[in-house]
Amino acid sequence: MKRREFIKRSITSGVVAGSALTFMPYRNLFGAYNNPADPYDLVAIKGGEPHLMFDTAIESLGGMRKFVKSGQRVVVKPNIGWDAPPERAANTNPRLVGRIVEHCFNAGAKEVLVFDNTCNDWNKCYSNSGIEKAVKDAGGKMVPGNTEGYYHKVAVTQGKSLKDSKVHELILESDVFINVPVLKHHSATDLSISMKNLMGIIWDRRYWHRNDLHQCIADFTTWSKPDLNIIDAYRVMQKNGPRGVSVDDVGLYKAQIISTDIVAADTSATKLFGSDPADVDYLKSADQMGVGKMDLKSLNIKKIML
Repeated sequence: MKRREFIKRSITSGVVAGSALTFMPYRNLFGAYNNPADPYDLVAIKGGEPHLMFDTAIESLGGMRKFVKSGQRVVVKPNIGWDAPPERAANTNPRLVGRIVEHCFNAGAKEVLVFDNTCNDWNKCYSNSGIEKAVKDAGGKMVPGNTEGYYHKVAVTQGKSLKDSKVHELILESDVFINVPVLKHHSATDLSISMKNLMGIIWDRRYWHRNDLHQCIADFTTWSKPDLNIIDAYRVMQKNGPRGVSVDDVGLYKAQIISTDIVAADTSATKLFGSDPADVDYLKSADQMGVGKMDLKSLNIKKIML
């Protein structure tokens, strides 16, 4: 079901998904796929503040020590693409990013580095998003991504439309890669979530846009598999993405989705947004290429309501 059709039906029944006052029940999003005896493939949490939801969700996955070991170098990649304040939801929530950095250090990380190849001026994006302050307050370091010299060519051997790409050296040199997108509308791909967020670690985004954007996004995930995907769905830009126009574009979802499976994470977030994952071409391609699973019923999912 296309999102516009979903909204039309929802309005008819008196409920608008993702509105500031209405939360969609988890059973409508994921179903009851829990088996507490087994490790969870995905955790979906709703109803709290960003940093507090993360505290609970990461514990359900075994804690940050499951992903970060003592002495490791960690790179955290939020969406910091736009010169916009947190209320606009164009970028990842700074409180969430700061808390992730804290958890990495508590797990024994030697260094936690944060960057994005921004669309607007990188200094303004880092500062006005609130992410720079949150990262520094937590002991992390902001690294620029605005110069081609930071990027090095890699082969995308399984790619169909994308055969190679220049990737930021932090991704190539760090021990752990944590992907922290914000869920939002996007004019070119319908939605921007975990897979789309990886465009911020490469140099030439224009090539992707000119050569089947959806397939390039899927192709790149065959090369880049983050160790953890943490989707910020606290404030969600519901229209006019990816930059947004005003706070009127934003709905208050108060949610997070966390998984090592980037396809499952984005499938879940697509449902949360009110769209049909089958309508998102890069998701279908990545599923067909074996990057991850769109079939949420095959996964062990924990749902938490705070």
